[in-house]
Parts: sequence; C-alpha cells; structure tokens
Amino acid sequence: MSNLPQSWVASANTGATDFPLQNLPYGVFSTQAQPTPRVGVAIGDQVLDLAALEAAGLLTPAISGNSAPVFAQPSINAFVALGRPVWQATRARLSALLSADGDAALRDNAALRAQALVPLASATLHLPVQVPGYTDFYSSKEHATNVGSMFRDPANALLPNWLEIPIGYNGRASSIVVSGTAIHRPNGQIKLPDQPRPIFDACRKLDFELETGFIVGRDTALGDTLDVEAAEAAIFGMVLLNDWSARDLQQWEYVPLGPFNAKTFGTSISPWVVTMEALEPFRVAGPEQDPQPVSYLQQQGKHAFDIELEVLLQAETDTQATTICRTNFRHMYWSMAQQFAHHTVSGCNVRVGDMMGSGTISGPTPDSFGSLLELTWNGKNPITLASGVKRGFIEDGDTVVMAGWCQGEGFRVGFGEVSGKILPAKAR
Repeated sequence: MSNLPQSWVASANTGATDFPLQNLPYGVFSTQAQPTPRVGVAIGDQVLDLAALEAAGLLTPAISGNSAPVFAQPSINAFVALGRPVWQATRARLSALLSADGDAALRDNAALRAQALVPLASATLHLPVQVPGYTDFYSSKEHATNVGSMFRDPANALLPNWLEIPIGYNGRASSIVVSGTAIHRPNGQIKLPDQPRPIFDACRKLDFELETGFIVGRDTALGDTLDVEAAEAAIFGMVLLNDWSARDLQQWEYVPLGPFNAKTFGTSISPWVVTMEALEPFRVAGPEQDPQPVSYLQQQGKHAFDIELEVLLQAETDTQATTICRTNFRHMYWSMAQQFAHHTVSGCNVRVGDMMGSGTISGPTPDSFGSLLELTWNGKNPITLASGVKRGFIEDGDTVVMAGWCQGEGFRVGFGEVSGKILPAKAR
C-alpha cells in the first residue's frame, strides 16, 4: 500500500483490513468503561470516538447556531440528517485527522488519542441507525428466475411485471437487529402437502437471504417524488443485510398479499455503515435492462457497485465455518437509485434512517446463489459442510455469517460481517 495514503493508525495500512483510511464507515459503540452508546468510525482494528472529537472541538458538524451534539447519540440519524455537504466535509476532516501526513491535532495529542481510540475488540457494537421504516426489494433476476422455475413454470419463471418495476414490499422495522443478535426460530402456520388444513408448528424450512441494505439520507414530504438522480444523491450508505426467511410459512401465506410472518421475526444488519463516497471508486455498469424501463426509471452511466459477497455456515458441532456462497452485488438487475425512485413515485414520503433491502443477491452460477432455497433447490439437494454435516435448511444452533468488501489495488473497503445464530423456537 506504499502508493496509497497512509494512516498513523498502523493497523489501517495492512492491506487486509476492512477498514483502511479509504473506508471510514460509521457505527455506534460503547465500552465497559463508558457504557453510553455514541457514534464512531472504524479505522484498522480501532474505533475512533467521534463524540470525543466533537467535545474536543476537532469535529464541528452541527448546523450553525445549533450546539446540540451530533455524535454523542445512540444512532447516526442526527448526523445523517445534516445532509450531503456535511457528510462530505466530515469525511474529509476525518481523513485529514487520521492521515499520516495530515492534520496532527489528534495524532500528536496523546491524551485525546488515548481517549478517542478504542480497540475494536473491546467495543460493544450497537444498531447503527434508528430505522423508521423498512422496505425489502426483489431485484436479482437470477434469484427471481430460480424461484419462479422452482415453484411455477421454468419457461415463464419471471412474472410479467418483474422486468418493468422494482418489486418490493413493506417490511417490519422493529425487528431489525445488529449483527451478533441471536434469532429464535419462528412459529407459524404451515400447510403440509398431504393435509387439508394448515398446522401450527415451528418453521421447518428456515433460510437466510444474502442482501445489502441502503440507508435513506433525507426526509421527503408526502406527495413528493425523487427522480433517479435525486434518489441516488439521497443515499447515505450501505450495510450487509440478512433477511431471515421462513420458507414454509411464506409458501402458505404469501398469496395474495406477499410475505408477512415469514419475514417479520428478524432481519440482521452489519454494525458498520459504509458511505457511498467510500464506494464511489467501485462503481460499475449493471446488467443491461431489456425492455428499457419507463421514463422515471431510466438511468445513464454506471449505477452498480463491485461488492464481493460471501456466506458462511457453521453447525453448532463444527469448529469452523464453511463458505457456501460467493457472489457479487454488481449482478443486481435493478439499481438502488431505481428502487428508491420507484418507492417515492406514488408520493410515499421517506425519512432519514429508512432501510431499503436489495432482495436476495444471486449470481449466474450455482455456487453464487444467495439462499439455501436455491443452493439446495428447496432442500432436495442438501449441501455438505467441511465437517461432513449436511444441510437442506438451517437447523437450531447453526450460525450464518455474511461478509462483503470492495477490492482495490492493495486495499479493500469492507463491511465487516453480519452474523446470527439460530435458537430453538419458543414454546407456545
């Protein structure tokens, strides 16, 4: 990384870290010594306490005339609400403060440095954003084709509207949790093929969905709309997202109004929000869209991102996890800006902190499918973990880990990971 800007935080210069100077993702953390959650930025193997820098006068993101602290908060919402010019100025300021040849105000202040730099290993990470609303999309052509082939007609796997609009549904914001939070297997109605009526039981086909999520960076008024350019400018950043799915509950309930209890029991996100500025160097062209979308969804240029993604599964009896999927966000048919613009086209208002999920991210090859539903073809072809254990769907005690990163020349801009362990269903 000798030709790249270096940080005086040595661990940020290794080339293998998810959090080099080129990243600077936002999160919320606390420590045993200071249990109050506040906003931080990941740099190498450290968390930089932005509340401490704000209190010391090294960061001044607040709007003129408003002395309320922005970073001494249990979420990033107050900062995000300040808007893109403040995001950009703050990123530039943090980069200068952390650069080896930049502003020495933090580097050369031993007392402040000791207060403001916290080892990641000793930090407790919290949900980074207060999420007012959550929407999940269905924007991978490969995933939609696989599901349509599995449950309908392979020759007509995509429904007629799929190539015309970004399909989505309103999810449940209250059950979004941070990585590391255990998830109980849900109970619900299951319709067995040989039974005339449904039974009530614990989910038997529990699955993960490999997704990303983006965070809305501005409020809009009821009745207002955003075009694709304005929508893209209003995205603050991205997280990894696991939209846990109860396939058997979903199969019974989703007609006619879509998923409900099959999705509401838990959605896990990574603790670090990677900003769109950090992702900008990894912008690439998305898949060709045919037919051309209607006017409000039309885009020119590159609106996808080269984000490598992987899923690991570890049984409770295993000593290590097995990689079971590798794919890339660039495969997504509908872009984030198109999803966002479509969300507002009816006049639906959005709020700072709203989360919008990409939908399952599957690639063109069997090892790039972003769910067990696809990887095992609805359980018919179980996968074998490194230990020899087989899985059709997730069993109690299993842990699912998702990771994502953009690979640069000698550095990577990473998301860290989102993980979750499945606990048994609660007794009813």
